[in-house]
Amino acid sequence: MYESLFQPLTVRGLTLKNRIVFAPTSMGLKSGDFLAHIDRIARGGAGLIVIGDVPVLPSPMFSLYTPEGLDFYRQITQTAHAGGAKISAQLHMSDSDVQGLQRYLPDLRAGRITPDDLRRKLNDLTGDFITSLPVERIQTIIDGFGQAAILARDAGFDMIQIHGDRMCGSFSSSIYNHRTDAYGGSPENRARFAVSCVQAVRRAVPNMPIEYKLAVRQEDPHYGNAGILADELPVFVPLLDEAGVDCYEVALANHGALTDTIPPHNHPYFSQPGCFLKFCDLVRPLTDRPLCGVGGLGDPDFAAAQVDSGRVDYIALSRPLIADPDWPRLVQNGQTDQIFRCVRCNRACLGGMQQHQGTHCVFDEKRRAARGE
Repeated sequence: MYESLFQPLTVRGLTLKNRIVFAPTSMGLKSGDFLAHIDRIARGGAGLIVIGDVPVLPSPMFSLYTPEGLDFYRQITQTAHAGGAKISAQLHMSDSDVQGLQRYLPDLRAGRITPDDLRRKLNDLTGDFITSLPVERIQTIIDGFGQAAILARDAGFDMIQIHGDRMCGSFSSSIYNHRTDAYGGSPENRARFAVSCVQAVRRAVPNMPIEYKLAVRQEDPHYGNAGILADELPVFVPLLDEAGVDCYEVALANHGALTDTIPPHNHPYFSQPGCFLKFCDLVRPLTDRPLCGVGGLGDPDFAAAQVDSGRVDYIALSRPLIADPDWPRLVQNGQTDQIFRCVRCNRACLGGMQQHQGTHCVFDEKRRAARGE
């Protein structure tokens, strides 16, 4: 009954062995532990692993632009390939006002504000940052997407994912983008930055598949401040298709509480399985490109039914593969009763990340004991 999940999927000449993706996830692990995690996910049977937040420009943090950074990314791709998975680099450009952030750091260190408070304050600065960004800087960033794609290819990545939230999503959003030039105003203008980034990647790596993480903003009730409104999708999606996007991961726009984009089982609005699939339903009539669904897809029967029906073409899992990296292998072997299933508690995954303890699962010890790991 799970045959559809294990049919190969070919995108611009790249064949994934199945329809199961490990979604980009902030792990907060040391390099050796991170490589071990990638190895475990690959050996567990995922067809594609997406490495999140790969910087578009040279960065004081870890990046493709230093010999050490490029070497580590090569270790990541080699580890994934050795485990039988393909691997994608999520090209990321922050929309955080780093200079504006400085004013809040004393309060954070003194405990007068929490990390969540800081996140909200950073989000509040985004609109002014995007609106005042010089055109010359915008072009540098666009060019950086192309250069980063070349470096990612050289590091061994098989696919590029363009992070359509963060800066791309903020340029897309009428909440944050108040520009009056060619990058602001109408939906066509607000799409220009994202479209230009896709075009830069397509020129740089013409034979690599490009996945676009399409961030959809919801109203009534309101969730997400960046991203694209439902009634703007008929403008944005054809422009992105024409620019060179080969497939889409469709998700809720960010810039709100982390528990909105990583919703727990008791979320007031996104508690149900497949909580973000309705956004795929909005995109499906607008493109013939494959769509990846995400959000509450840890139940194999439910996930397979979404692919069977054609609602989505492949699925992205994060917390379910953190809870049990063997999820794909066990599903394929008909051993679903042996899966340690994510209960969407967010205690050791999102909670671990927020507490700077690394992203883990409450079932880690129990699973390792049961599997002799």
